[in-house]
Amino acid sequence: MPQPYRRKQYDELRERLLEPRQFIQVLAGPRQVGKTTLVAQVCEALPVTVVSESADNVEPTDTDWIRRTWVAARSRMMVERLTELVLVIDEVQKLRNWSEAVKREWDADTLHGLNLKVVLLGSSRLLLKAGLTESLAGRFELIRMSHWRYDEMRDAFGYTLDDYIYYGGYPGTAGLRTNFPRWRRYVRDSLIAPAIEKDVILTSNIYKPALMKQLFELGCSYSAELLSLTKLLGQLQDAGNVTTLADYLRILGECQLLTSLQKFAGDQARRYSSIPKYQVYNNALMTAYVGSGYEADRIDPTRWGRWVESAVGAHLLAQEKEADCKVYYWREGADEVDFIVVRQGRTIALEVKSGRRTTNRGLTVFEKKCHPLHSLVVGSGGIPLEDFLSTPIDRLFY
Repeated sequence: MPQPYRRKQYDELRERLLEPRQFIQVLAGPRQVGKTTLVAQVCEALPVTVVSESADNVEPTDTDWIRRTWVAARSRMMVERLTELVLVIDEVQKLRNWSEAVKREWDADTLHGLNLKVVLLGSSRLLLKAGLTESLAGRFELIRMSHWRYDEMRDAFGYTLDDYIYYGGYPGTAGLRTNFPRWRRYVRDSLIAPAIEKDVILTSNIYKPALMKQLFELGCSYSAELLSLTKLLGQLQDAGNVTTLADYLRILGECQLLTSLQKFAGDQARRYSSIPKYQVYNNALMTAYVGSGYEADRIDPTRWGRWVESAVGAHLLAQEKEADCKVYYWREGADEVDFIVVRQGRTIALEVKSGRRTTNRGLTVFEKKCHPLHSLVVGSGGIPLEDFLSTPIDRLFY
């Protein structure tokens, strides 16, 4: 049988679990990017006993579940006379006050010199972020799992460049892409609906769930396009206001679903007052709402240009945290640059070329005004799209 595909985080987690016990290992990222699979791969290769538990079907109010799980792991170590054990807890963020319970048990093991190592997994960055910063500061290391890049989908599932641009980077959808209606139903019902219901609405103060759902659907439909929140509000059926929409977009961004890129400017006030550019974190989200089928969308240069630009934006966003950078767009009058990436005070301008526009005047104007480190064309006449979508962002700053 062929070797199962291993993402780069495999080696990182395996090496940390082979080290002497020091920190809780936290694997965090959006839904359906392979967190549970990766941990299972690592645990299978470890020369120690592993206990895996999931809080998925546990009542959120069962605050004692973590303690009972921990006690069971300690008992196994004692009965089997184990000198080391790895405890994996999946979907930990679903339990109320989970971080306080984890802190209490971890500190007790540390006090008694018990070599019980812990891995926590969570699909909601929103709750993991709050719990980690509030209770577990100094006790954990975070391993980020982002949406899959083109080269990963190519190597693992045989995706072509066009496959990735259109169908995005969810590994669970790979076998469905030859049946578009079935693929779209799966993305909407099994990926989007749980993410919105469980990772957004149930973990945040969402007073208008219907408005949140409409905002998400419309925002995905406008990926790679600019639209003011006021105009966006006019297209939504549920009543709301611009402040509410901005807050909902922030939450969707923290869950790595949909964000609104701000205009690159010299001061923060001008950035936040700018017209937002909507951007999905995975092109599957865009295709699920506005796709007409690959054959129809691929032959339309203008429509395909949107998919290409959105794929480049998703590639940048997937690495934003890991590369410690920030993604913007730039526009002044009729001049525009698709993406501006800022890292440690240095700036790179990126223009995506796929037949959508015939000139690069925006790059020239931006260069004269802002003096970026590099001004790059991605696609026709520049860096081949396939190479760019396989390249880590930090390499662009060399």
